[in-house]
Amino acid sequence: MSEVNIRDYCLGVGERAVSAAYEMSLVSGAVKNEWLRLSAELIESRAGYILDANRRDVEAATGLTEPEVDRLLLNRERLAGISGALREIEMFPDPVGGVIESSIRPNGLEVQKVRVPLGVIFFIYESRPNVTPDAAAICVKSGNAVILRGGKESINSNIAFVEVLSEAAAKAGLPADAVQLVRTTDREAVGEFLRMSDKITVTIPRGGEGLIRRVVSEAEMPVIKHFAGNCHVYIDKSADLDLAVSVTVNSKCQRLGVCNAAESLVIHSEVLGTVLPAVLGELWRRGVEVRGCGRTCEVFPQAVPATDVDFGMEYHDAIISVKVVDSIGEAIRHINFYSDKHTEAIITSDLAAAREFTSKVDSSAVVVNASTRFNDGGQIGLGAEIGISTDKLHARGPCGIKELTTYKYIIYGNGQIRNCNNSVE
Repeated sequence: MSEVNIRDYCLGVGERAVSAAYEMSLVSGAVKNEWLRLSAELIESRAGYILDANRRDVEAATGLTEPEVDRLLLNRERLAGISGALREIEMFPDPVGGVIESSIRPNGLEVQKVRVPLGVIFFIYESRPNVTPDAAAICVKSGNAVILRGGKESINSNIAFVEVLSEAAAKAGLPADAVQLVRTTDREAVGEFLRMSDKITVTIPRGGEGLIRRVVSEAEMPVIKHFAGNCHVYIDKSADLDLAVSVTVNSKCQRLGVCNAAESLVIHSEVLGTVLPAVLGELWRRGVEVRGCGRTCEVFPQAVPATDVDFGMEYHDAIISVKVVDSIGEAIRHINFYSDKHTEAIITSDLAAAREFTSKVDSSAVVVNASTRFNDGGQIGLGAEIGISTDKLHARGPCGIKELTTYKYIIYGNGQIRNCNNSVE
């Protein structure tokens, strides 16, 4: 496409999204649920078509790391997980129109705070095609129109998914443009959308730090984001050894290339000679490189010396940084300094330590005696998520259905008027 054609193309997508968003605000919960049900069924019945498209993407991908290829790859098990997530979202109550709170004023006015859709969401994300139906489902269920712009490596998979979702929309009676995919991989298209503050309500970027910083720099509308996910596991002096090993290994190794995988380990010095060798030994056996502080390297000779850069790094790879501390307070200070405010976990048998950690660590999710991998919309009961926000406004943590709504006030009266001195009548 030429620059002019890209601009015209993006403008057309944006205008159709605005029209669809108005229609979506009026669509019944029954229609949205029918679309979700049909989408789940069609993903299963069109599995071969979707997997063939994904195979073309994987074969064409060059220069990707093993975790990046894993994020790109679809299989029947992952498709089953996607259709299952859509069915779970179907079961959630329709958030649109829900009364958040209400009151009756002394003058008889009834004031309601009512949940409404955001409008048009521009979602730009990495080459993880499973995100495409998840994001579409959350946006539709919450009454929004969405413009999807996935990574170029997954273009064929994304097209296949959106074709299936569009087929379900036609059958269910959903607005045809409620879910649109940006079908050009030209980076200039992103810039065009980021300038459409008159059409797009909010942009949600999900991907590498470079992408996030570009979006934050160029977007002329609000952005819900997280820059990185340097997630920590802190092993307290009272930690059970077996629990420390299993939780740390799962947090790091269950899936390396995701934002809620542990990248940093912090451990109390009182268990330096017992727990640390067991935990690092198991990580080492699984191929994880250990980059440790001086005390870590003394106890675990396979470790290489860590730098300050390592302590703040999101590796997305089989590497972990390790810091030994002498108190829970030192651990909290270290984590709050190097954290990206995403997910932190403590392993402890001390309730007071757990309470101190959860109250003082400033991240979107703080986990006690469980894997960091549970900071995930599906795992905490949201059905799925469009991303995990490390912001505090307007949403924080996994962004599910409710996080993609806002509210308006509806005021019911029977003729009340304000008098000149502004007193309540």
